[in-house]
Amino acid sequence: MAGLKAVPTTVHANPFPRKPWHSVLSIVAIIYLVYSINTLGLDWQRFIEGLGHADKLLDRMFPPNFERWKLLLEGLIESLEIAVIASTVGIFFSLFIGLLAARNFMPNWVTIPVRGFIAICRSFHPVIIAILFVKTVGFGALAGILTLIIATIGFIAKLFAEAIEEISFKQVEAIQATGAGFINVILFSVVPQVFSRFIGFATYQFDSNLRNSTMVGIVGAGGLGGTLFSAFQRFDYDFVAAILITIIALILFWEFLSTLIRTVFQCRK
Repeated sequence: MAGLKAVPTTVHANPFPRKPWHSVLSIVAIIYLVYSINTLGLDWQRFIEGLGHADKLLDRMFPPNFERWKLLLEGLIESLEIAVIASTVGIFFSLFIGLLAARNFMPNWVTIPVRGFIAICRSFHPVIIAILFVKTVGFGALAGILTLIIATIGFIAKLFAEAIEEISFKQVEAIQATGAGFINVILFSVVPQVFSRFIGFATYQFDSNLRNSTMVGIVGAGGLGGTLFSAFQRFDYDFVAAILITIIALILFWEFLSTLIRTVFQCRK
């Protein structure tokens, strides 16, 4: 129609440009996936048979048996104690280790070995660390506490160091301009910028420690996991169901509580 101007079309560049080596990597990945499936002997027949066994197991697990609630409560309380102690100690040490690992505050001769230590703490699954501590300090809660302290340092210290490296240096320079020392710079310019994130890290790690405290007991490191393992060995599956339901309830309760904690701290910002 006369008088109407043509609207220029905008050609948007492809945000995911494809290159030849992308196709090569995709083909290699698919070939390796098929090779892995064949090597491990995975097949649908085994999976279908497993579903049948799972149906029999679930039938023996329900209804759950809470008659031995005292034994269940003892294991639950021990798991809570392990998680609380390990989280408190691990988070405390992670504050200092994370600061030492921050490359924008510390020289390389400090950060490199500290980051190496953090990497070692993150290298092994908690069950493997628990086995080592059980062999070192014996069975019981101490092995579980030491295991979760190592796990906490490996997680919190790494994220705390990365959070410090992402802060704005304008506040740091402003505090330094007042003649403040290193400790005051950390307290009044670094901590306020990373505090909310650190609370998030800490609540997540406590949640993880709650779950792990029920798992490391399987290898003798205390907690509800020992009770769970004993119930499996006795084929006491209705009691196993009661333990699993208790663990789920505990994690859901902490999920609600951690959400509440984060909301409170966000409202205070």
